[in-house]
Amino acid sequence: MDLVKLTENLVKSIVVNEDSVSVKEFPTDEENTILIQVIVAEEDMGRVVGREGNAAHALRTLVQTAASIESNKYVKIDIDKF
Repeated sequence: MDLVKLTENLVKSIVVNEDSVSVKEFPTDEENTILIQVIVAEEDMGRVVGREGNAAHALRTLVQTAASIESNKYVKIDIDKF
């Protein structure tokens, strides 16, 4: 399963401006860790993070579960705006 594509699909399902979503994977120094960076438009940041961070936490939980099942790796997701 492509974790970047999964993350992108989940984020695009909750934002208004889907064209502004950018999701990329970056290497880390840690062997079993994947870093995924999510960039959204400033006006969509509240939707992606959610009240008290609940949406971001749910996103991280879903992607982490998929990564754990697929490859037994840990996923860090960095959410930012442009």
